[in-house]
Amino acid sequence: MQFLKEETLGYLNISSPYEPKIYEQGKKENQSNKEEVCCTVAGAAAAEEEFIDARAVQDVESLSSLIREILDFDQTQREKCFNSKMYLCNICFSEKLGSECMHFMDCRHVYCKACLKDYFEIQIRDGQVHCLNCPEPKCSSVATPGQVKELVGEQLFARYDRLLLQSSLDLMADVVNCPRPCCQTPVMQEPCCSMAICSRCSYAFCILCKKTYHGVSPCKITAEKLIDLEIEYLQADEATRKFLDQRYGKRVIQKALEERGSRAWLEKNSKSCPSCGTPIQKLDGCNKMTCTGCMQHFCWICMGSLSKANPYGHFNDPSSPCFDRLFQVLQNDAGFQDEDFQDED
Repeated sequence: MQFLKEETLGYLNISSPYEPKIYEQGKKENQSNKEEVCCTVAGAAAAEEEFIDARAVQDVESLSSLIREILDFDQTQREKCFNSKMYLCNICFSEKLGSECMHFMDCRHVYCKACLKDYFEIQIRDGQVHCLNCPEPKCSSVATPGQVKELVGEQLFARYDRLLLQSSLDLMADVVNCPRPCCQTPVMQEPCCSMAICSRCSYAFCILCKKTYHGVSPCKITAEKLIDLEIEYLQADEATRKFLDQRYGKRVIQKALEERGSRAWLEKNSKSCPSCGTPIQKLDGCNKMTCTGCMQHFCWICMGSLSKANPYGHFNDPSSPCFDRLFQVLQNDAGFQDEDFQDED
């Protein structure tokens, strides 16, 4: 009874003389079980590796690179299929192998490379770089730069590339070309600033008048441009007028409008001296006029120059168209020549 009691107390983790033996025995059994489990897992992993299909293992860096490789492979296979077939060129009406032809990406229309080469070269020489469209009527597909480079020579492609870049820059509102004829480099303009500096020749210029930068002073304008400015200002809306005032200055605009009004009045109420062109207005008196600028005598009716020695002989000569018309008053000075000389006929 005492022995059973002590053994029971040992299993109950109560101090007894048999406790160390029991503990050591349990520890060995647990270690043995763990080793068996590890061996079993390792064996299963080795068996799994042995039966893995190598084609199912992903050996690419990322999914994006995998997609790119698939697309490249698809494109290669399409090209092989295209090159092996026969196609009819609708320009020369000849059947040729696909390797001697080219198709437009969007519409898939096929033409032989020889015909497209001549077509592209003509358009590039004429400067029509945006007209390299599909020759099919009403087709808007455009050849890619890679296709153009494949067919035309290096020199023509350089011209095509330059004109294409220039046309693209012309459509950009914040890009202006350097005004120097020897440079012509595209320059990015700063917002809210009328000055631009060429990165190639370091020329600082005004983006409005294309002259040397003049600071806050208004742009200088020629007499020919001033006439065009008057018409543009009168036909412009409020926003455009503010821009023109800022570009040329309100004083220049006002002066241009005043000169326009003065010219209109002079054209209606005066005539120019036949010798020096000075505008002259006749208020009263006879038709023998004297220019105050060059002192030339002339007839107000026919605007002919008169002799300084005998200016009135023009009106006393029966063969003259202004005979006996020294004091004749013209009702319409602007149309006097046509009406008067028609009456003489």
